[in-house]
Amino acid sequence: MNQKTPAPARTLEVITTHLNADFDALASMVAAKKLYPQALLVFPGAQETSLRDFFVRSSFYFLDFARLKQAPPEEIKRLILVDTRQASRIGRYAEAAASGEVEIHIYDHHPDSPDDVHGSVEIVRLLGSTTAILTGIIREQGLKLTSQEATIMALGIFEDTGSFTFSSTTPEDFEAAAYLLQQGADLNVVSGILSREMSAEQVGLLNNLLEHTSHFHVDGIEVVLAHSTAKEYVPDFAVVAHRFMDMGNIQVLFALAQMEDRVYVVGRSRVPEVNVADILSEIGGGGHSYAASAALKGTPLTQVEEKLRQLIQAKVQPQRRAREIMSFPVKWVSPEVTLEGAELLLNRYSINALPVISEGKLAGLITRQTVEKGIYHGLRNHPCKDYMTTELAAVAPDATLGEIREKLVINKQRLLPVVDDGRVLGVISRTDLLHLLIAAEEETQWTQPLRTRNIQALMRERLPKNILAILEQVGQVAEELGYTAYTVGGFVRDLFLKHENLDIDIVIEGDAIVFARRFAGRYGARSREFHKFKTAVIIFPDGFKIDVATARTEYYEAPGALPVVEYSSIKMDLYRRDFTINTLAVKVNSRDFGTLLDFFGATRDLKEKVISVLHNLSFVEDPTRVFRAIRFEQRFKFRISKLTANLIANAVKNNFFDRLSGHRLFGELRLILQEENPIPAIARLAEFNLLTPIHPRLRFDEGTRGMLERVQAVLSWFDLLYLEEKFDHWLVYFLGLVEPLTPAELEEMVQRFKISPKKAAAIVRGKEMADQTLVRLYQLGEAGRVPIYRLLSFLNTEYLLYMLAKTRQKASKRAISLYFTHLKHLKPELRGRDLLAMGFTPGPLIKEMLERLHEARLNEEVKTRAEEVELIRRGFGP
Repeated sequence: MNQKTPAPARTLEVITTHLNADFDALASMVAAKKLYPQALLVFPGAQETSLRDFFVRSSFYFLDFARLKQAPPEEIKRLILVDTRQASRIGRYAEAAASGEVEIHIYDHHPDSPDDVHGSVEIVRLLGSTTAILTGIIREQGLKLTSQEATIMALGIFEDTGSFTFSSTTPEDFEAAAYLLQQGADLNVVSGILSREMSAEQVGLLNNLLEHTSHFHVDGIEVVLAHSTAKEYVPDFAVVAHRFMDMGNIQVLFALAQMEDRVYVVGRSRVPEVNVADILSEIGGGGHSYAASAALKGTPLTQVEEKLRQLIQAKVQPQRRAREIMSFPVKWVSPEVTLEGAELLLNRYSINALPVISEGKLAGLITRQTVEKGIYHGLRNHPCKDYMTTELAAVAPDATLGEIREKLVINKQRLLPVVDDGRVLGVISRTDLLHLLIAAEEETQWTQPLRTRNIQALMRERLPKNILAILEQVGQVAEELGYTAYTVGGFVRDLFLKHENLDIDIVIEGDAIVFARRFAGRYGARSREFHKFKTAVIIFPDGFKIDVATARTEYYEAPGALPVVEYSSIKMDLYRRDFTINTLAVKVNSRDFGTLLDFFGATRDLKEKVISVLHNLSFVEDPTRVFRAIRFEQRFKFRISKLTANLIANAVKNNFFDRLSGHRLFGELRLILQEENPIPAIARLAEFNLLTPIHPRLRFDEGTRGMLERVQAVLSWFDLLYLEEKFDHWLVYFLGLVEPLTPAELEEMVQRFKISPKKAAAIVRGKEMADQTLVRLYQLGEAGRVPIYRLLSFLNTEYLLYMLAKTRQKASKRAISLYFTHLKHLKPELRGRDLLAMGFTPGPLIKEMLERLHEARLNEEVKTRAEEVELIRRGFGP
């Protein structure tokens, strides 16, 4: 009877890297060995030529590498991956990574990739080199390095940052290199090796490529086109292109270099849909599907680049389907709707054609052109069925891009319905098709091609584990219901800005209320539902909340009005938001967890630190967005784009703020005043003449600036007292801003703001009392402690701090400061019951004794309970 050979025991720890290893890979392996001293160093396959030459010539005999056969995948218990996490780049060790039986630790500096391996330890940071990441860890743990180890590690950093000339270099790379120099790294050795590996001219070409790079999508595949120039021929341009591709973890690259009278083209592809040999063969080149090249003599660089763009568009045609491209839900009209009714929908949703649907089936199509001409001819009350196009093309959900293009372009049809068994599931417009065929560079945000990438590693690095767990749970419940769930808005924006923000907003393509009920029931939470707005709040047992909304669109029946809300898709939901930087969404469904969607160029504006609206009527529809633009600009130290600034000026000129409810205006002002330092934002409001809508007499002159700066100083002083006293910082700034207003003017303002009558009266009366008290305090001069207490004890903290900021009198400042630091919370230890226990009878005398004790405490006549007892016995018997 044949016995099955038992599987070998998994006992090995292995440190490995990517195929065709370079110096950063080698250096990262050496660094990882310091963290995992028992692990074997094993290359998964061949190394780059320069690295092979290094091993031949090197005197670094301490580098003890094992052969691949000495560390078979089936015997590995822990796999440490450095400078990569792509399964396709680790050779046979991909088997170990996929087995589910191996503990995986990852250290990498490359962007996310679809075939990334995941581990129990993942340290991924977008630095210029992986070696810099590991150097930081070694430094934190206080591990010692030999001069030889430090030299090898420095070599890795210098190589991957182009000796700190590549734009991918970060401050951390410099810090790591400085530390290695302290540990004895020999820069002469580094320089000698790198000079053989890459010339200054090659480094120049590489840096030039980094500076002249464009990204565009062809039917969902991102293609990078980069060009460079050199007066003289530089050998091994393919090596430079390869390095460039690795640095950016690029999937498809076409690198061009103008050298002497020739243009050299190198094509590289890591996706099967793009055959670079096929593309470059059209200009006389050749090679493999994944690596090819060409050289053209006497053709200008710009002409070659344009020809390449055309070839790429023509040759790359992966089979995208109509269901992936279409917009939904569909805006439609019934045959009986009038042309005037159709015009209202066309304008409301900014679209150019509407399907006409009768009894659930597609009956025809009516375009904006037809509607406008009909109304011009006096037919506004005629039904759409009289003028709709009935002979129109439609496609099935599985239609390919070629079919879609043929129906839209050849038939000259504005809108293509996607139909299944007569039912219209979605529509594809000419604009949708253009988005897939070209990457337009216009300012209108709708022309931005959709960018996607996976940011799961970024989320794991920057989010607490409990927040990640909640997002994963959201994705699981959404998947069960057949929905798609996204986290959106400021939460995603602040991930990129490295600002802590745990206010989670979830958008559901589906029914948010159904989702919230299912989620709350599953995880022991409760849901509060708002059916009018199709939203819900999920409240966890510990009080943590997440907001959930149905993907929706909205329109405004009048400028400044509240929006009317309807069901929609994630793209339309994001389009209704205020600024591009707030339009990022991240899928949290299990299958696509961490996939970032950027429809409107948000990541570009975050990188360039720009506040931009999504469309030119943004401030007409909602003027409060003007205040938010200024608040975000000052909070993030961004700048408002030129177009957006012009639109703000137009909103002020046309006085759209008169149509804005006072309550919404006050809400935005209050949010500005709640910022850590609201003064720059108030100054910016004044620049745009936006203080006038708040009140015509408000100014930001030297007096107002000085008052607000004193408020800021007073609040900083008070916070440093650590009195743990809760108060509204914003209210103190508000009082400082409205300081010049009379009580009548302030009352008129707060009435317009529609603050609750009680709160409005408190603000007006509080400021009036504070101003009067300041006068009385000035008249008291160097007053005693008891008069100070009696004068100030009736005012809330906000008004006292306003007084402290307003007064220029030193005696008044000292009095208010004394009240806060010594008098406010000074009370007798004896209480009424204590006096009764001493034998005194209830009555007015008890009140008199307590007041006397309080005065004695304020005047420091008594400091202990015993002294209080003695004072009472001495002054009141018995």
